[in-house]
Amino acid sequence: MIGILTGSGTYALPGFEESGPAHPEEVFTPFGSTIVSSGSFAGTEVLHVARHRAGHELLPSQVTHQANIWALRERGARGVLAVTVCGALDPTLELVTLVVFDALHFLANRLPDGSICTLHTEPGAPGRGRWIFDKPFSAPLREALLEGAREAGHAVRDGGCYGHVDWPRFNTRTEIRMLQRAGGHRCLADRRPAFV
Repeated sequence: MIGILTGSGTYALPGFEESGPAHPEEVFTPFGSTIVSSGSFAGTEVLHVARHRAGHELLPSQVTHQANIWALRERGARGVLAVTVCGALDPTLELVTLVVFDALHFLANRLPDGSICTLHTEPGAPGRGRWIFDKPFSAPLREALLEGAREAGHAVRDGGCYGHVDWPRFNTRTEIRMLQRAGGHRCLADRRPAFV
């Protein structure tokens, strides 16, 4: 089962057919609660979380990223497709082009309160330790996205660098220049944390 995380402007999936005990269901986690919808989307069983909740209830600094990931995992997701809207540093990239990322750039990976953005918070807990992010995105999921976009005739770019800047603020001009140097035109700037 795939978990789908959507962001600003996408609070429901078009054509999504809900199923399960509650529509949607509040799931409680060690990091707070989140709202999860379960059902069928494009012929596949999925779990859906709208980061900001219906009506953009949560500001970027209030989104419970750790709770969202925990809840999806607890409900059976074996992979997560997270979508975001980013500013492109490549002026030739047309609006609404789907970019299937293959690289990450972030210097700090922290939540709004300054704490490290990780699911592994307790000393000695399984999974806690150093992680190598050489290939941070799932190869089979990337290929499925690329193939699906091409079959649908939607503009898609194979590869891009997700450039992270701590939110809730947007990138400064200096940070944008830094991202251009780090990732060239492949870098797209955003302000959401990646998870370890």
